[in-house]
Amino acid sequence: MPLNPPITEWRGRVAWLVGASTGIGRALAEALHAQGATVIVSARGAAGLNAIAATHPGSEALPLDATDRAAVQAAADALLARHGRLDLVLYCAGIYQPMRATEFDLDVMLHHQQVNVGGALHVVGAVLPTLRAQAASGQPAHLSLVASVAGYRGLPNSLAYGPTKAALIHLAQSLHLDLAPLGVGISVVNPGFVATPLTAGNDFRMPGLIAPAQAAEAMLRGWARGDFELHFPRRFTLWLKALSCLPMGLYESVVRRATGL
Repeated sequence: MPLNPPITEWRGRVAWLVGASTGIGRALAEALHAQGATVIVSARGAAGLNAIAATHPGSEALPLDATDRAAVQAAADALLARHGRLDLVLYCAGIYQPMRATEFDLDVMLHHQQVNVGGALHVVGAVLPTLRAQAASGQPAHLSLVASVAGYRGLPNSLAYGPTKAALIHLAQSLHLDLAPLGVGISVVNPGFVATPLTAGNDFRMPGLIAPAQAAEAMLRGWARGDFELHFPRRFTLWLKALSCLPMGLYESVVRRATGL
């Protein structure tokens, strides 16, 4: 049984993607545009957004710093005034800097919290009343947060990044518990390794690495099924799910052997 209202038709729908200038967000913007959606792309970098809008007629670039609460609210208000509704809101902005506890940097930790979690909360706060009102009137309303398999359980080099993604998973779970009965779709996206600017700096082999376009296709399939969690590639993410269920001592032993850390 679907946990969300399935989204199988995108033609005529309005999608706001926050964090879409590169990587998964950009690939999804292109995929949604090809399906007939009106796509608004936001991020801090105007150049990347304008390139998307220029090559995808009907899409819209809306530069935005998600850590600025007032700017996020103003952007949401402007979009609602212009389009009248938001059928899909996706938060996929994020930063990643490898860190271990032996190199603890509080400024880096807090910056991850501000972008990965704080920005998401700004977007949720700005759009939730509208999504609830749309769902109450029988209109489509879906909110999706891009987290990561790094949020399943602690991993080496993930001291700053992992906890923020765990927070997004928990946030999505709690939102779904409260809002699914009201008709609002809530989903969390937990990618494995995707070839994006965030993963380009990794100096280790990334199992199951996929292209952003493949990630976008997996997300569209998940929404069409009405899934709550969209995780991919499954040959890698299912292994991590099983691993995360192990007792702490055994889990750490397996992770250390697998990573050499």
